[in-house]
Amino acid sequence: VTVVESGGGLVQAGGSLRLSCEVFGRIFRSGAVGWFRQAPGKERETVAAIMWSDSTTYYTDSVQGRFSISRDKAKNTVDLQMNSLKPEDTAVYYCYFAVQSRSWGPWSAYWGQGTQVTVSS
Repeated sequence: VTVVESGGGLVQAGGSLRLSCEVFGRIFRSGAVGWFRQAPGKERETVAAIMWSDSTTYYTDSVQGRFSISRDKAKNTVDLQMNSLKPEDTAVYYCYFAVQSRSWGPWSAYWGQGTQVTVSS
């Protein structure tokens, strides 16, 4: 299973970016999929997640109302729309998928190489 992210970059505070992520490989079922971020000197933080089956979403408090996560079952993709970006959103963003490769098999988590998001003040 391979996860590939795209869409990071440099933006001014108040601007927007859209991150995209696609998963490739043998997948029987997907569970929670989402994005976490890692900034220098800070702990890893799950930013947003969505249940593949019913689209139930989760957002960390600091991005609530500014970020929106969505998934496309047909394309095996998950996107993160980030609006009203702040300098404190600067981090490497990683997309992850929790998947089963076969029926009754174990759940495993996969994530990509990450994409840099830099918000200037």
